[in-house]
Amino acid sequence: MKISSFLLAGAAASVLAAPAFAADRELMIFDWAGFEIPGLFETYQEKYGNSPSYAFYGDDDEAYQKVASGFRADVVHPCSQMVSKYRDAGLIEPWDVSKIPAFADLDPQFLDSPVFKDETGVWFLPTDWGVTAVAYNPDEVPAEDVSTLQVFLDPKYAGRISLPNSSDDVWALAYLATGVTDWDNVSDEQFQAAADWLRKVHKNVRSYWADPSEQAQLMASGEVLIAWSWNDGVAYLKQDGYPVAFQREPVEGSTTWFCGMVNMKDGPGSEEKVYDFINSWLRPEAALPLIEEIGYGHSNLKGMALIPKEEVIDAGLGPINAPILAQTPNDPQLRERQLAEFEKIKAGF
Repeated sequence: MKISSFLLAGAAASVLAAPAFAADRELMIFDWAGFEIPGLFETYQEKYGNSPSYAFYGDDDEAYQKVASGFRADVVHPCSQMVSKYRDAGLIEPWDVSKIPAFADLDPQFLDSPVFKDETGVWFLPTDWGVTAVAYNPDEVPAEDVSTLQVFLDPKYAGRISLPNSSDDVWALAYLATGVTDWDNVSDEQFQAAADWLRKVHKNVRSYWADPSEQAQLMASGEVLIAWSWNDGVAYLKQDGYPVAFQREPVEGSTTWFCGMVNMKDGPGSEEKVYDFINSWLRPEAALPLIEEIGYGHSNLKGMALIPKEEVIDAGLGPINAPILAQTPNDPQLRERQLAEFEKIKAGF
């Protein structure tokens, strides 16, 4: 039986940029809080007798700024939109896929970009994927209320709403709510409409959650009834028996994303251990602990084939009948514009 899963995850998040537990000093993984799941590095642990060292972050931009400022790690776990920044800054080097037996089993849709794979090599190894949609307390929020993303504007829920402190996810929400399902071709008018919508929603927001454990805690306490949520916030609440439902099919739609590993140039640790870690993560058997612990899908198609269909659906990863905005790499200038505007909105401007 799990004991207060999301509280434990919150404790991990609180030790940002510090090892989570006594671990291998020859391998430093800079990762999202909550990913230090033993099942993901099981074969690494069997070989070396301990786990990698971990440092944690709660936001992609925060992680990038830290490594760009000199924090040294061997492997970092960005989502797809960030990979071009790591490449452009010269922070990463290509993976040697001849050392990665499971590379051939990765879902090719997650490598379908010259940002990730080109004639110079493979710069990004997709590992996990998920969705961002509407988590809500079904005991207090009628299902019809969350049939539309305009619920975030409903004055009935003023002060009972939480959004992620993540520019990408928040803008995906705003674009969907204003009729945009592809952020590769966003006009100035569409950008402004989404920004105006976010400013209205900001008045209803109780807090911008920093990580899924914080979101789960807010919903468990009853302070927040509706959140724009990743899979793991919902998974933590389910594990601990709190009332939660996940609406992926509001009329305007929801969003998907995927993340993976980059190989940091001149990492401080052992390159052999880097590949042992990656090979443990990418083996098919790692798919089960990933979906069971935090509700995410695995990039290994053979691994996902091992998961019962009902478990995939329960995690919120099944097919849906609604628009989807895919968080694929978009125009870096647009992304920086979104980030700057989001900071203004949070500050009340």
